[in-house]
Amino acid sequence: MSQGEEKFKILIVDDSPVSRKLVELPLLEKGYELIFATNGRSAVELFEKHRPDVVITDWMMPDLTGKEICQRIRATSQDPYTYIIVLTGQTSKDNLVEALALGADDYLTKPFHRGELLARVGVGARITGLHRQIERKNKLWEGLALTDSLTGLPNRRAIEDWASTQLSSAARHGYSFWVALADLDHFKQVNDTFGHDAGDAVLKKFGRILKNSLRRGDLCGRLGGEEFLLVLTHTNKENALGVIDRIRMELANTPVTFGACTLGVTASFGLAGFEGSHKASSFSRLRELADTALYSAKRGGRNRIEFTPAPAC
Repeated sequence: MSQGEEKFKILIVDDSPVSRKLVELPLLEKGYELIFATNGRSAVELFEKHRPDVVITDWMMPDLTGKEICQRIRATSQDPYTYIIVLTGQTSKDNLVEALALGADDYLTKPFHRGELLARVGVGARITGLHRQIERKNKLWEGLALTDSLTGLPNRRAIEDWASTQLSSAARHGYSFWVALADLDHFKQVNDTFGHDAGDAVLKKFGRILKNSLRRGDLCGRLGGEEFLLVLTHTNKENALGVIDRIRMELANTPVTFGACTLGVTASFGLAGFEGSHKASSFSRLRELADTALYSAKRGGRNRIEFTPAPAC
């Protein structure tokens, strides 16, 4: 067995001890991890518990037939994909076609050749292995699509998707919802004076401060450039301002070291939102209000917080 197949799990379903042993012995020699079921119901339970890569099931079982096992596995199965091989003593093409139509991937007619069993299981192992590779890549790409690569924070798309859902829920259930925009002060000067690597170090530092300062149920992310966004819920205005002010002070009091240089950095913040019962504003509207407050903070001298209330219902 190749290294990629070492952890493959195979569920063997057969009520006959002799038949199970005929399947078991060659597979054990190849190092597969085997799970056994002696009836259809336990097969379905074990499938749900272990999510094996390959299922080898007899077509004729005392409680659930191979047909019903295939149907239940395909009805409940989610990623990752499971390859199903049916064992049958019947040679009728109609039965074999039915098995394939109901979700089986392959079949073996009893008595089967040991080498043929291993070959067909090997095909199943390769196919499920490819499915897992695709699944991992899809998750990786999905993560990249929702994550800012520099700071590791959610990006604009992730923020907007999450915040729009939370905003609707806040308006429906009457809990508070606050949007804060943060913009690093004089960031262009950092890039122009010290270079973009220094600017990246500043962005990473601020990202860590944001992430470590918020509760698990809140959200922070990078919109792009030196602009970040925070969403806080289930708290009042004073607490929201307090959280943001602690972030502001921590950034101002934490120099960023880059090579032989030490940089002092500050940020300005604009807050908007509501608490209690409120007619749902759009997320883009709340962002506009937070941006107005941020602009006021910049005009007011930077390194400060300004607030713009959401319109009354």
